[in-house]
Amino acid sequence: MGGEGYTSYQERHQMFRHGIEAGAVAVLLSLTAAGSVGPAQAAGMKRTITMVAVEPKGGTTVDKEPFPTARLPEGKGYELKAADASGRWEVSTYRWDPSQIIVNRGDEVTLEILGVNGAEHPTSIDGYDISFTVKRGQLTTVTFTADKAGVFKFRCGIHQPSMVGELIVLPGG
Repeated sequence: MGGEGYTSYQERHQMFRHGIEAGAVAVLLSLTAAGSVGPAQAAGMKRTITMVAVEPKGGTTVDKEPFPTARLPEGKGYELKAADASGRWEVSTYRWDPSQIIVNRGDEVTLEILGVNGAEHPTSIDGYDISFTVKRGQLTTVTFTADKAGVFKFRCGIHQPSMVGELIVLPGG
């Protein structure tokens, strides 16, 4: 492809994500401002978010779909396995589910993260002095107070660029 008006997969994905994020933040801010979310709900709540570290996979055979010729982004976050002797090829990626967490400033946040795929995921949350490692078959619990409003990335140090999420901390009440 490559004519005017076309964007790469990464650019389209980034535009889509930013549109979703902006919409979610706008809705939550308007609910808070309109009084739909009361003061007791706006800040200082205890929130537990259950997450998983997963590796979705898919595959097919070359007689049904040709092996992709476009390269995936570099890093260990994406994997494309060439066709084997039977013609089967596979694609996979690592990700957090959910990849976006929305809380209010002042909330006590507990993340309960189950490692499903990948031996380990050493992770940090930008803007917060928080680091932890999620391991396959184990439940990792991380508790902190969301004391800074803003958007903060949390990322696995191994599975870049796909295993990145966002902690969105709204200003609260």
